[in-house]
Amino acid sequence: MRRILAAALLLFSLCAPALAVQPSEMLDDPALEERARNLSAGLRCMVCQNQSIDDSDAELARDLRVLVRERIAAGETDAQVIDYVVSRYGEFVLLQPRFSVRNALLWATPALLLAFGGGFLLLHAARRRRAASVPPAALSAEEEERLKDILDKAE
Repeated sequence: MRRILAAALLLFSLCAPALAVQPSEMLDDPALEERARNLSAGLRCMVCQNQSIDDSDAELARDLRVLVRERIAAGETDAQVIDYVVSRYGEFVLLQPRFSVRNALLWATPALLLAFGGGFLLLHAARRRRAASVPPAALSAEEEERLKDILDKAE
């Protein structure tokens, strides 16, 4: 039973996310530290790009964690800290980007292109069907004469 428990604990420790926050970075006030953890869990490591700064061991992630904690300790609100980080690193630093017209347009562009392309193909197919269903116009007497002359010359 102990072996199973030990194996389960080992497996759990390997699967659980490893937080890269060093004890020297932590704030003394547990409430402020919890705020810092919540904020840094939503910020992207610009080096790793698919990890939060809370999970990343990169030097830039460490600098961002320290920056977040400094600004929280200075008395800034969560929104002010996030706005400051976004102003320095751009919206890409947010793991969950804010809703804006620009982001909505970015996400909607593929669907809009697909809709326009499908509409174009449907219109093109309808025109071809219409053109195929209309019988060719009969040649006028003058056109028939010219055609006859051309064919006679070709022989």
